[in-house]
Amino acid sequence: MLFRSVTPELSLRDPENRLMARASRFRMPAMILRDWALATAGLLDVRIGGPPVYPYQPDGIWESLAITKERDFTYPASSGNDLYRRSLYTYWKRTVAPPTLVTFDATTRESCVVNRSRTNTPLQALVLMNDVTFVEAARVMAQNELKQPADSIEERVGRLFRLVTAREPAGHELEVLCNRYRRNLELYRERPESALQLSRSGEYPVDESLNPSELAALTTVTSVLLNLDEVITKE
Repeated sequence: MLFRSVTPELSLRDPENRLMARASRFRMPAMILRDWALATAGLLDVRIGGPPVYPYQPDGIWESLAITKERDFTYPASSGNDLYRRSLYTYWKRTVAPPTLVTFDATTRESCVVNRSRTNTPLQALVLMNDVTFVEAARVMAQNELKQPADSIEERVGRLFRLVTAREPAGHELEVLCNRYRRNLELYRERPESALQLSRSGEYPVDESLNPSELAALTTVTSVLLNLDEVITKE
């Protein structure tokens, strides 16, 4: 079916979209969300084919759900480029599906699912803010930006905003994000150990020439961008 873009006339005639007068909005599927975050940070490994991989996962999940102790059920975490392969190649254990993807309604594959459900829960926001995959993506985006010349933080934040949303930020949006950067920069300068901890999220190498406080502060801004509703939603 060919979906139309929303127009004032269609909104008036079909305000609730019951007649499918326009394309519906929906959050992107789990695998696409992860791949998109990695791609935005320049981390996504687009190799085609090969064995499955074992990306980041909280410790102890496989072990706690092991049926027997006669075999080693330790999660064989991947490293290097395998951490950033497309989600399509993630190893899927039916009894212990990847928790990050399941939080975004990926199926457990224990049975055939004709139509995937789509939910919106607070857990999803917590994953986007705290899961190492998304925190690392935010950190690498900030790191890449800090390597580029800029005359002001407004210029840096504006570039990151365009990278993530594909549009120019409104004046108030730019102001909010820059204020967040400046506020967090002061906090991280007072707590350098926290800045170091955030700037070392994930296995991707940290550029030691960068100021840890500036990197951490800008990472909080990119994390906000990765959490925007317009960014994780198919319009």
